[in-house]
Amino acid sequence: MLKRRFLGAILLLTVLGVPADTGAGSVDWFEAGRAAVEAAARLRPDRGEAKNVILFLGDGMSLATVAAARILAGQRRGEPGEENLLSFENLPYTALVKTYNTDLQVGDSAGTMTAIVTGEKTRVGMLSVSQEVLPGDISTLPARNLKSILEIAEENGLSTGVVTTTRLTHATPAACYAHSPDRNWESDANLPIEIHAAGFPDIARQLIEFPFGDGLEVAMGGGRYHFLPDTVADPEEPDRTGGRADGRDLTEEWLRSTGSAYIWNQAGFDAVDPAATRHLLGLFEIAEMEYEHDRRHDRSGEPSLSQMTAKAIDILARNRKGFFLMVEGGRIDHAHHASNAYRALTETIEFAKAVQVAIDRVDRKKTLILVTADHSMAFSMSGYPARGNPILGKVRSIDPAGNPMVGFSLDLRGLPYTTLNYTNGPGYSGKDQEGSKGRRDLTGVDTTAPDFLQAAAFPLIAVAHSGEDVPVYAAGPQAYLVHGVQEQNYLFHVMVSALGFGGTGSRGHTTGP
Repeated sequence: MLKRRFLGAILLLTVLGVPADTGAGSVDWFEAGRAAVEAAARLRPDRGEAKNVILFLGDGMSLATVAAARILAGQRRGEPGEENLLSFENLPYTALVKTYNTDLQVGDSAGTMTAIVTGEKTRVGMLSVSQEVLPGDISTLPARNLKSILEIAEENGLSTGVVTTTRLTHATPAACYAHSPDRNWESDANLPIEIHAAGFPDIARQLIEFPFGDGLEVAMGGGRYHFLPDTVADPEEPDRTGGRADGRDLTEEWLRSTGSAYIWNQAGFDAVDPAATRHLLGLFEIAEMEYEHDRRHDRSGEPSLSQMTAKAIDILARNRKGFFLMVEGGRIDHAHHASNAYRALTETIEFAKAVQVAIDRVDRKKTLILVTADHSMAFSMSGYPARGNPILGKVRSIDPAGNPMVGFSLDLRGLPYTTLNYTNGPGYSGKDQEGSKGRRDLTGVDTTAPDFLQAAAFPLIAVAHSGEDVPVYAAGPQAYLVHGVQEQNYLFHVMVSALGFGGTGSRGHTTGP
């Protein structure tokens, strides 16, 4: 039986080697390959200094996510999809980075983002504090705080911004401006009693009370709950209140500085004049912002990631000294956690659109653009589907003549299966340990539907992160430093080198928590 399966696999691989006519037109692969080499030979490293740095972070954007998203984007334009490239895949320099935390093989967003923005790896759940700090222990802070590139930029007179589709106090954006031994201390109501009594500032407070330079110029995302007191109704959901227990309205405190604006909906966003706005706080949801697929249904309207990126650049670029901007496609991760590839890939496509907006808006000779992920996800693309097969669909392979099969490919139980799947998560449909009930029969199921959950091999409440390397794409001054396989903290050193701040960064703030 095993021998027969092995021979069948060999036959299938042989069949896969037969050129297939996908209707996409012929491609002269030899000439295309030669042209690509000639283009690469013309690359010359830019050793100059950058005036600006934009760090794009696709949370959970694994290599499988990039591949599937590029295909989906092409297929939505009526193409087979495989030859398509997302905007950032056209950047000339690439590398892989290792994403483990100092205490976990498979990292979390707090520890991984800390590595990217401070130059040091740290423990799981830690926000810009060193690996010597124990979870929840503030006794050695601020001596073991790690200075972030955003803080260094502010100290050197640059403007700074953070844009995300998650809560502004979520791990990835928070690592840029906050220091905490627990990523969950997003508001005072989340602090343990003894930590609150010690006067330790929560993450939302740290954004408002940011002590470096003249403070962040742009901060946009979700998470109003952590900025409004529990006595104030949310402007979009008046049946709910803020979550702060200290009575402070941090949105009002933001407005105390000259030229500051606070917005919470699309109308307010559209009304912002970059030329007249020095500091912009945008909180567009009580928690996370809507997925891009669902954004059109938001009751008060909210901007897309690409729109926020454009607005942020317009404000920050007014500083003649330059700027640092972090843009996070944060809900790629959230959709993956939910076993929902449709939304994860749609978020990735919008993320790529935001990158293109930046490429088109900045002086490329003066701006280093880095695009990367904090960690991978337990997400796979497999099954030998024919060229052009719907990436969200069920696998339909090719026949011995190289043509797409009439029916779907079937597993050993005679059931169709999807190209995209998860190793674990809520998409699990087995009924018992023996698998006697088996997985769900997808024969009559539209697996391309927005709410379809891809299958998982074993059940978890949410899909887990995975530990393989993630990609980095780069363009601009000193982008040539992005090469090979690197530790994740290497990216910080690339950015500060490009800005001319090489060797900058230290532990122990004289100010701050």
